[in-house]
Amino acid sequence: MPLLFDMPFEKLKTYKGINPKPANFDAYWKKALAEMRAVDPQIEIIPDPDFQTPFATCSHLWFTGVGGARIHAKLLQPKKAGKKHPAVLQFHGYSANCGDWGDKLGYAAAGFTVAALDCRGQGGLSEDIGGVKGNTHRGQIIRGLDDTPEKLLFRQIYLDTAQLAKIVMEMPDVDAARVGAMGGSQGGGLTLACAALEPRIKRIAPMYPFLSDYLRVWEMDQAKDAYAELKDFFRRHDPQHKRKDEIFTRLGYIDIQYLAPRIKAEVMMGVGLMDTICPPSTQFAAYNKIKSKKSLEIYPDYGHEGLPGFQDKAFRFMMGL
Repeated sequence: MPLLFDMPFEKLKTYKGINPKPANFDAYWKKALAEMRAVDPQIEIIPDPDFQTPFATCSHLWFTGVGGARIHAKLLQPKKAGKKHPAVLQFHGYSANCGDWGDKLGYAAAGFTVAALDCRGQGGLSEDIGGVKGNTHRGQIIRGLDDTPEKLLFRQIYLDTAQLAKIVMEMPDVDAARVGAMGGSQGGGLTLACAALEPRIKRIAPMYPFLSDYLRVWEMDQAKDAYAELKDFFRRHDPQHKRKDEIFTRLGYIDIQYLAPRIKAEVMMGVGLMDTICPPSTQFAAYNKIKSKKSLEIYPDYGHEGLPGFQDKAFRFMMGL
């Protein structure tokens, strides 16, 4: 195996993260969830006029999220799955969108309802209605850092994942006790956040999760690529780092490692030990805090890329719902 750029595997297995955790973290998320539950989602399900299959109805799901934004997801509902069947939620990578219908058909053909979220303000159809003070340049991790913690955009995106899960669980033909979630990179981070904020989620398959242990990313000088906005924020808004402790503490509200202990789902996580985009230590900071049944699929020579066989493993894993 090549020399790891991060830390030895034995140390990864016990690493607990270094980003500061806000003192009122639990109260913050309790308030956030109360806000989400108070929203009238105004759900719309509109069949797609151009793409349908003999075995699943393909529709556009719209709902109102926190702050009034209209949120979009692709929804596939099996036609002959029986009255109560499992569901899987899918979350995409940073800046992308929920993807094509075709890559979701395997789960629909297997009798799953599939709901794939478009993150607000990224490459899909969901709204980002804005309204924050300060910098919004080059990324969403930093959106709201100069406003109140309640304006952090990833707070709203995390809540969107939990709200989508609730909507799917309340569908009359879905078994709420048999719902899973999955995604890679940002999608991996959102998978963990979703399972933390909606603890009824039964199984999750995150792959190299983003949005964890921001200070570790910074101290490794890996605030580039997906995390480049951190360096850009300091260069433009705090060039002498006078606010460094304040900024990283505020980022702690949206650090998935501190949501991870809430997860009750069974977890199968894929990690590439040569990942320079989301360093392995940041992923282990979250994984090591998960208290539920969990397992790792380790790829020693792989980075932030396709992990051979992982999607097949995830499919078999979800078949156990």
